[in-house]
Amino acid sequence: MALEVIVLAAGQGTRMRSSLPKVLHKLAGKPMLLHVAETAQQLQPAATHIVVGHKSEVVQDAVAHLPVNCVYQAEQLGTGHAVGIGARDVAEDATILMMYGDVPLMPAELMQAMVDKADQQQLVLLTVTLDNAHGYGRIVRNNQGNIEAIVEQKDASIEQQAIQEINTGIMAMPAKFLRAWLPRLQANNAQNELYITDVVAMAVADGIAIDFMQPEFAQQTQGVNDQLQLAELERWYQQQQATSLMGQGAQIADPSRIDVRGELSVGSDVFIDVNCVFEGQVNLGDGVHIGPNCVVKDTSIAAGTMVKANSVFEDAIVGEDCDIGPFARLRPGTELAAQAKVGNFVETKKTYLGKGSKANHFTYLGDTSVGEGVNIGAGTITCNYDGVNKFRTQIDDGAFIGSNSSLVAPVVIGAGATVGAGSTVTKEVPADSLAIARGKQRNMAGWPKPTKQK
Repeated sequence: MALEVIVLAAGQGTRMRSSLPKVLHKLAGKPMLLHVAETAQQLQPAATHIVVGHKSEVVQDAVAHLPVNCVYQAEQLGTGHAVGIGARDVAEDATILMMYGDVPLMPAELMQAMVDKADQQQLVLLTVTLDNAHGYGRIVRNNQGNIEAIVEQKDASIEQQAIQEINTGIMAMPAKFLRAWLPRLQANNAQNELYITDVVAMAVADGIAIDFMQPEFAQQTQGVNDQLQLAELERWYQQQQATSLMGQGAQIADPSRIDVRGELSVGSDVFIDVNCVFEGQVNLGDGVHIGPNCVVKDTSIAAGTMVKANSVFEDAIVGEDCDIGPFARLRPGTELAAQAKVGNFVETKKTYLGKGSKANHFTYLGDTSVGEGVNIGAGTITCNYDGVNKFRTQIDDGAFIGSNSSLVAPVVIGAGATVGAGSTVTKEVPADSLAIARGKQRNMAGWPKPTKQK
């Protein structure tokens, strides 16, 4: 049977105390709704229908890059009403999987297993057993242990409130069953809303088989209602990432102080110090050492490289055995060849630094190509921007750039050339030449020092 996914994402989330719709609050650097939508895409559904409401335009923009169908719910009249809105365009012969935009960590494998069971013409619920089930709908079973109803907290009796197995809200079923049940929903409950959970009792009355599954971890099906729950779920997720990385052989100084906001792959003998953040696609080769307080985004760092504290990378490629930082910043388009060195308070952008070349201190290299064995002195800048356009600087093999030099692009520094400290270079420097471009020093004897005016 074809699969169609309905994602409920219309609520405001008032307990978040935020102007941002709840489903767009981020976990691991990505909106919760995007986690859910991407999980749905892994199942390869015929269609994913996202029910939107509060600030619908903003929510739709967040998933605009995905092949999803956003359906507007003008009034929030309960989960049953929302599912009815989402199911309007669902094919009669489809299997439906219901998901929630504020439950971001549902494993795709578990969702697929639920769909496979629902394909067998039954209603499948995802339940979880909690030590403290307060606030959740309870799974009510008969004497034979079969599910016969879901009772919400506000409608539950004292005996039912003692039940620890709760409803996660996630369920799968043939579409034809849902179409038959939706018109029978009634708002005769404490909330005066249409509860989708009432379809359980309808399935029992209709003789439809009800099956259930449970997650490996309760957090995988945990919904987020406030900032505290979001923070708790974030830390649990990051702990799982740290556990996985350490299982691959990485040494993490403190597993409670690492944030992975994307995909991080590691080689052997990688060390990651405290308070490091990894975003997007990051690869760390064998023996890479990442010092404390570093941020690495969409970057590949090859084997043996040492990264010192407080360095920042974005869209960079770093070769083997490089030495970086502390307080270095590698901006998009930076590429370092093997054994290159970028020292403290050095910033690079759209720059290639050749093998063994080094910029040790207080330097800016933008739109620059640097050959092998080049030394860039402290305080050097490539003046790549004239206020409108960007221009490139080329520094060939073996050149030496003296401290506090300004290289005004476009300009070429030839192989083996030397630029004297404090120079402002505006023309090509031939190979093996010395360029000195600075004002002539004048010493004036007996110069009277200024005095403080009264």
